[in-house]
Parts: sequence; structure tokens; C-alpha cells
Amino acid sequence: MFKNSTLLITGGSGSWGMELTQQFLKNHSPKQVRIYSRGEAAQVRMRRLLHDDPRLRFIVGDVRDLDRLKQACRGVDYVFHLAALKHVPVCEENPYEAVRTNVIGTQNVIDASIRSGVKKVIDVSSDKAASPLNLYGTTKSVGEKLFISANMLSSETTFICIRAGNVLGTMGSVVPLFRSQILRSNLLTITDESMTRFFMNLDQVVTLVLDACREAVGGEIFVLEMPAMKIGDLAEVMQQNLGNATTTKKIIGKRPGEKVHEILVSRDESERTYVKGKYFVILPMIKIPAVESSYDPSKLKPVPFEEFSSNNTRILNHAEIKTMLDNEHWLSKKRLPQDDILPEEILQDPFKVEGWTKKK
Repeated sequence: MFKNSTLLITGGSGSWGMELTQQFLKNHSPKQVRIYSRGEAAQVRMRRLLHDDPRLRFIVGDVRDLDRLKQACRGVDYVFHLAALKHVPVCEENPYEAVRTNVIGTQNVIDASIRSGVKKVIDVSSDKAASPLNLYGTTKSVGEKLFISANMLSSETTFICIRAGNVLGTMGSVVPLFRSQILRSNLLTITDESMTRFFMNLDQVVTLVLDACREAVGGEIFVLEMPAMKIGDLAEVMQQNLGNATTTKKIIGKRPGEKVHEILVSRDESERTYVKGKYFVILPMIKIPAVESSYDPSKLKPVPFEEFSSNNTRILNHAEIKTMLDNEHWLSKKRLPQDDILPEEILQDPFKVEGWTKKK
């Protein structure tokens, strides 16, 4: 599908973009992968880690800038929209900035893609978009609706959404935070031990994105059926494997906008959600010809729930959490390339940092 194609990834220099880019370069023989982001240092790091692959093109730009996006989209076949302000408290404290990036920026991606005749555009959304409590979730929900309705604007460009849970170990997330706290200060800060969160790894995210790109007709939201874990259990496993007898935990309370449990499919959505292999597909509320001709509800399997919440799915036990963390080396005490520290000296040498043991 992507052979000899030109791909654009907005927000492409982050953890998700890095994994997606690596899989494209390794397995799909694209003509070019364009990384569009506003993080110069992250682009430099990514360029070095991927050994200056000649199929890569790095573009410094912001999704708020429609003219720059139009330039970036010229000659592009597929767009993967990952760019967002994603930290819940940051969005609560800077609401208009969240709207400018997550809502206006998403509309800019739509407009630039239509103008350039892009074949398919995939929006990577969040579990926080379902029954949103915080501003981040609200902006992602609006972004989904913009993408779904965009299918009525062009017969050449197809718009698809995927909705993901928390991705293990992404930049600024809870796993690298807990790891850094334990190894540097021997202290864990936990908002609420009873919190549950959906978790998936980067490989699962990429598979979801690519499957949705292949199978969707435009207007659907694809959701992966996934397990969840208690944040208290995650903290215990990391403390047992990285800490010692003096490691302490401190309960600091919920941050602004945080839920105790997350939702991937809401009660209102479940009545138009169906099972499609290992995925759930949420059909749109508005009438989209391609969806109506491709999905016959009488022949589809309804989902077996009223709501798909991190509190009513399978909860991972300690052994399963440990395996999940071990598989990506988050329980190693050695310095890891994926550790969330990016000063200039680490861009030069990813293992050169005081207090860490160089990986052999």
C-alpha cells in the first residue's frame, strides 16, 4: 500500500512518530517520509538515530501554520496526524493554546490534505476523547468530529480516526516518570493508586494505525480491544524491580482534569459500535455514503458492552505488568536510549549522563 508513496507524519519526531517511521522504512519501501514538527532538537536526534536515511525529509513547522502545511503536503499520498498538545494539566492551564493546536491545527491538516489531493489522512486520537472531562479530551473529541465530517468535503481524500489508550513509555508518560523518580530520588509520586488506565505498546499502536488505513472507508473510528492496569500495581512492580527497601511512595492527588478511569467507547457510542476482528469500529452519527454502502448493521456483530472502560476490561496482574515492562527494558537500571532526557550532551552521546551506567 505504501510502496513508492510519499508519507507525511505531523508531530513525527515524538515517540509514536519515531516508531511509525522506523516501521515504514523497514517494511513498506516508501519513496519518502516527511517528518513535520516544531521540535528542532527532536528532529536532530531522530535524524541521527535513523542514520540520515535518504528517504527522510525533516520539515520544521507547526500545524497552526496552514501555509507551511500546504507546502509540506505537496505530492503527499498519505498523512498521519499525530501532532497535539497532549498533557492534561498543560491543556487545562493553557486552554486557548490547546484549541489552536488540537482543533484549529487539525482543521488545517484537513484543508491542506484536500488541497493537495492526499489519498488518506489518519487522525491519532485518544481515549480521553470519549465522554471527555478535561480540555485535552474535549479538543480531541472535536478533532474526531472534524475528521469524520471532512469525508463530506472531498471525494478524493478519505479521513479516518483511530482511538488509542496510553502508550507504554512514551515521552513524558508515567512509566519513564516512575523510573526516573526511583533511580534518581528513590521516591514515587502517585496521584491515586486506584486509577486505571488502558495500556498498549508502540508496536500495537502502529499496527492499529496501519490496519485502519488499509481497512477503513472513511468516517469510522477504529479502537483496539486492550487490557488496562491499576496505576498502584504499576508503581508496585516498578518499585520492586528498580527500588530498594527505602524507596517511598507519596500520594499527591489527582491533577487538574484527570479521571479515575478512562473510556475508549462511551455508552452513547456503543449502540453504533461493532466488532471487526480484533478491533471495535465506531460508525459515525452523520450519514456518509461510503460508510452506509460498506457497513450493514444487520450483518455486523454488536459489541458486548454498554461502555468500554479501563475499569471493566481485563486488568493486568503484577506478572503481566512486569513482562510488558521487561519487553521494552523499562526495568533495567542501565541508561536506556528511550529515557526521557534530551539535553544536548545526550544528543551527542545517548549514554553520557551523570549517575547512569553506560549500557554494554
